[in-house]
Amino acid sequence: MDTRNFISIYQEAFGYNTQLPLLFGYSDQPVAATEKIGGCFFKGLQAAREGIPVSLSAEVIGCGGGKLYTGFSDMPERVPGFVSLKEKYKKTPEMVVDYIRGLGMHRAEKPYLNFVRIDQAASFDGTEGVLFFATPDVLSGLCGWAFFDSNEPDAVVSLFGSGCSTVVSMTVVENERQGHRCFIGLFDPSVRPWVGKDELGFTIPFSRFLPMMDTMRDCFLFGTHAWQKVKRRIEE
Repeated sequence: MDTRNFISIYQEAFGYNTQLPLLFGYSDQPVAATEKIGGCFFKGLQAAREGIPVSLSAEVIGCGGGKLYTGFSDMPERVPGFVSLKEKYKKTPEMVVDYIRGLGMHRAEKPYLNFVRIDQAASFDGTEGVLFFATPDVLSGLCGWAFFDSNEPDAVVSLFGSGCSTVVSMTVVENERQGHRCFIGLFDPSVRPWVGKDELGFTIPFSRFLPMMDTMRDCFLFGTHAWQKVKRRIEE
């Protein structure tokens, strides 16, 4: 299935007012000239959501954590203390170190990480993951779709982490191992100002997205009374 076919089916399932997802993946060359983003790089993703591709790099990302979780740098020395003592997201700096080690990340092999709205992408080539910005009603549809052909207890998970770690780091690692987990994220208070107050993130690694594309028309998103009621509310 190509991007155009997916868009057609997705809009038929969720309504034409639903935001289209972003594709993200690494490349040797940028797909856009993106100015440096101070602080959380999610503030810069608004452009991608509006249809203007964004290319992140070590030079574009101004946040040390953002560079770490996108694979553009090793862990800055100040991160464990900052996350624990300043942001108070973990009890001790040692817990932060253990958490980061447990992610299984490695340095990015290519210098650019591109975010492109799916209707602006010619193909899925190079895609690591697919990011949906979802209201509760849309999130219910995305989760149900992910559960449709899987009884795995971790088919959909919500794990601790910054917005960039739950969206990029976890998804990239999952895709590399050809995993099946989808991630609900963007709970991090530091990223919340840069997303809608009624939105969370739902990220699907491309390894999982491929088989899921073939199941959308077979699941409850098509031809069920219950979902039609939800869809009408989404379209409002």
